[in-house]
Amino acid sequence: MAQISTNRERVIEKNRKGPVRRFLAQWDIQLMVLPALALIFVFSYLPMYGILFAFQDYKLTNSFFVNPWAGFKHFHMFFTAPEFYTVMRNTIAISLLKFLIGFPAPIILALMLNEVRKMVFKRVVQTVTYLPHFMSWVIIGGLVSSLLSVDNGSVNILLEKLRIVDKPINFLSLTDYFWGILVSTNVWKEIGFNSIVYLAAIAGVDPHLYEAASMDGASRFKQIYLITLPSIMPVVIIFMILAIGNLISAGYEDILVLAVNDGLRDVSDVLDTYVIRVGIDNYRFSYATAVGLFKAVVSVGLLTIANYIARRSGNSLW
Repeated sequence: MAQISTNRERVIEKNRKGPVRRFLAQWDIQLMVLPALALIFVFSYLPMYGILFAFQDYKLTNSFFVNPWAGFKHFHMFFTAPEFYTVMRNTIAISLLKFLIGFPAPIILALMLNEVRKMVFKRVVQTVTYLPHFMSWVIIGGLVSSLLSVDNGSVNILLEKLRIVDKPINFLSLTDYFWGILVSTNVWKEIGFNSIVYLAAIAGVDPHLYEAASMDGASRFKQIYLITLPSIMPVVIIFMILAIGNLISAGYEDILVLAVNDGLRDVSDVLDTYVIRVGIDNYRFSYATAVGLFKAVVSVGLLTIANYIARRSGNSLW
């Protein structure tokens, strides 16, 4: 008891030390963190000065400090732009589709791979599903274009052989198919890599729980539902919070690669591509900054709301 009391007093005395004394006592460890902090400060915080461009009439020929102030002029221009409704509709629709389909897909794949008992087959499936993540969107776009090509495209050849269609379909030129192609390509590219975290979380589940459930007569499906899913739920909730924070980000690399046809603009123009096309390409840097700032504010709001809701379940980012 005396030893426990002594240790407790040491902990209390240590906590009473000021932050400066604690920093000096751990100077070697703190020194290791300084390069990372400097990197974040230089590349993440210093560039935030550029947010001021959203409230200025910025020109390349002017200095940062002499641009005239414009207030909320560029925000008003964006909210009243003819493309505002189309851009926001596409952004929200594509983001929701990616979230509703792309978020649970790696969880399902991880659960399925966890049930595989043939290690050779499991490793082959993992390797095949991981590989697309390491390919650039240029390669992925070329592969998808080749598969869906009107001339000798594998998909059109298969559909014709099965007598589902009479003539080839130009999938990448029709607005009805674009969202499906975009979302399915994203899921195929990222499902394997995203499942790594969930496989690691599943590996940390106590195997004795499965043994006890098996002795009680629980089937494999019930073990997944009653043991595996509740055990990895904290990880799922954390990644769900981050995904909800990105709901306003529909991406741009995949869209730029797959939506090469101008006829798809009505269904492919999202906030990121709109900023590039209207803001940067036309040298309207203040307008582009205003649109980007609007997107960032909405993302932070969604992240805060999602974190507040998740906090009630005991799992949150802060």
